[in-house]
Amino acid sequence: MVIKRSGVVEPFSREKIMLGVRKACQGRPVTDADLAQLAQKVEENLRATGASQLDANDIGLAILPELRELDEVAYLRFASVYQAFENLDDFESAIVQLRAEHGNAANATDMG
Repeated sequence: MVIKRSGVVEPFSREKIMLGVRKACQGRPVTDADLAQLAQKVEENLRATGASQLDANDIGLAILPELRELDEVAYLRFASVYQAFENLDDFESAIVQLRAEHGNAANATDMG
């Protein structure tokens, strides 16, 4: 079950995850199959927590790592909402973090 910001409790919906993420993916090379797979992974991760009720914001935050792997531009769009970006500095910080992670992945690959 999902506790919405308004306090309403409703059943978890994989389709709602896909709808929310689809907006962030507009104009990006992301297919419906990609979105379905992302929603499935998020649902599996959330179910693994064992919680019977989740806050809607927690679901949004659970989407972020999966979306980051799928498409970084869509990730930034989605993160700007769920992490409440307030200005360009927030975007810049997120981009710097993504670049640092790419650098670390590239360095690990170079060492191997």
